[in-house]
Amino acid sequence: MQKKLTHIGEILESVLAGLRPAKDTEMTRIWSLWPQAVGETISRETKPAAFRNSTLIVHVSCSAWLQHLTFMKQQMMQDINKALQNDLVKEIRFKIASLHN
Repeated sequence: MQKKLTHIGEILESVLAGLRPAKDTEMTRIWSLWPQAVGETISRETKPAAFRNSTLIVHVSCSAWLQHLTFMKQQMMQDINKALQNDLVKEIRFKIASLHN
């Protein structure tokens, strides 16, 4: 008899459901949707890092990308919310950080 494998995202979602508000746990989907939501080019230079109180913190590879993305913030929020099929992200804050933790 084979055991059914469970995706880590499902496990995290169920654990977080008891600890965080529903919209925060729903937001965990952004990690798997990130390249689709923002496009391959941007996803190579960024990664979602945290979400709290409708604000998404995004780590960015360098200051040039941070400046570029600041101008694209409104469109990014629309694209992310569209990918999530829910208006969860009301604000994005960019932070320069290592993308290879």
